[in-house]
Amino acid sequence: MAEGGSLRLDKFLWFARIVKTRGLAQQLAQEGRLRLAGRVVDRAHAPVRVGDVLSFALRGQVRVIKVEGLPTRRGPPAEARLLYSEVPEGPLTSQGSQD
Repeated sequence: MAEGGSLRLDKFLWFARIVKTRGLAQQLAQEGRLRLAGRVVDRAHAPVRVGDVLSFALRGQVRVIKVEGLPTRRGPPAEARLLYSEVPEGPLTSQGSQD
C-alpha cells in the first residue's frame, strides 16, 4: 500500500475490488452517484486520500466507506479488503445532538 499522496477515484474503486471494472467506476462518477467527503463527485479522476469517506449506492444498497490505505496494484480480495473500512452510520448522523 502506498503511504500519503492520492489516487484517482476510479482506480481506487477498482483496485479495492468495490467494482468489477474501472469502466464501471468511471460510470458511477460521471453519473454523479458518488460522494466524497459529502460532496457529489462527477469526475473519475477526483483524488482520493487516506481518511476520505466515500458514499455511493451500488447493487441496491448504500455503502459508506472510509479509505484506510492507497493501493499500488489490484491485488487479491484479502489485500483489497484492507484498503477501506465500512462506516456503520453516515458522517452527519454520527455527530448526534448536543443538548
